[in-house]
Amino acid sequence: MDKSNHVVLVYCLTQLGFMFFFYPGNIISSATEGHWIPIVIGMLVNILVVWAYMKGLSYFPKQDIISIYLGVGKWAAFVFLCPLVIFLLLVNIITVRGFSEVISLVFLENTPVWAISGLFISISTYMAMNGIGAIFRTGVLLAFLFLPLILFTFVISFQNVDFHYVFPLLTKNFSFLWQPGYIHSFSAFAGSFLFLGFITPYFTYSRSKMMLALAALVPFFILSVYLPILTFGQATASTFNFPFVVLVSTVHINWLMFDRVTMFLLLSLITFAMLFISLLLWEVSRILKRAMPKAKPSYLILIVSTLIFAACLSISSWQDVQMLFSWNVSFRFFTLFAIPFSILIIGLRSGRRQKVENR
Repeated sequence: MDKSNHVVLVYCLTQLGFMFFFYPGNIISSATEGHWIPIVIGMLVNILVVWAYMKGLSYFPKQDIISIYLGVGKWAAFVFLCPLVIFLLLVNIITVRGFSEVISLVFLENTPVWAISGLFISISTYMAMNGIGAIFRTGVLLAFLFLPLILFTFVISFQNVDFHYVFPLLTKNFSFLWQPGYIHSFSAFAGSFLFLGFITPYFTYSRSKMMLALAALVPFFILSVYLPILTFGQATASTFNFPFVVLVSTVHINWLMFDRVTMFLLLSLITFAMLFISLLLWEVSRILKRAMPKAKPSYLILIVSTLIFAACLSISSWQDVQMLFSWNVSFRFFTLFAIPFSILIIGLRSGRRQKVENR
């Protein structure tokens, strides 16, 4: 069954969730001028990685990445899937704890963070327990409800821009490549595309539509960084942890019935983040199910969610979240490069073997 539109929507929503939250601060903190250069480099890497991933998967039309690695050998499944599980768990912990912190600061000042985290993970767990079909249907609903709000937020964010801040456009200093902020910016790409390798036994999708979606996201990545810079300037924007969120909080519209436009943005990001977490939980459950065939997927999801919630309770401050970001760097780049290109290499070898057999 072709689910190209659903796949593209879910991918775009999960990208948008991280795009406005972590990504602008990472880029602004790592570069002082010519910010479009690190953005374009990151997007080109993302496009290359997703293309390699989809190309490799195309050689195995009805297999997920678990079956592909097991086809090579149990050693391959262990080498590639164990770091992947650790990465998915760390991303879930960081996402739940990070968004809970922001919700507490903006909306629910008197509500303890643990209660927000519990609600956050509970809703995501419920979606994951209903399977990938339910996650896709929820994604379509969220797209209809919240994509117009995101576009509205983008448009009104131009209210206080000063285009003089766009200069200088070029830079001769490429030291941003080694800055921690730029390294962390790849977290916006590393986890979103992985679900493509888990849905192949259930759904098909168009690779060309996915590539078009990747290209369509480039302007949004650029604007998510440049709008705070054009409003506050580089020096001021670099002092904020979440520059785009701060930008939206400064926008004032007399005819709007709500006091803060930030509400629109954060509500959208929260729902997109829940969708992303449910996807990651489902992916982890698929891997664990192959390792423990007798276990029910719903029980595995509940156990994993409980562990994530317990980890969130042990995190006491935003500094601890940033420390987790640093710990996750090696797993992030392993997932970003080793998983897609290993699938591509296995696929190319399989394709050559089939050609030899058909001769």
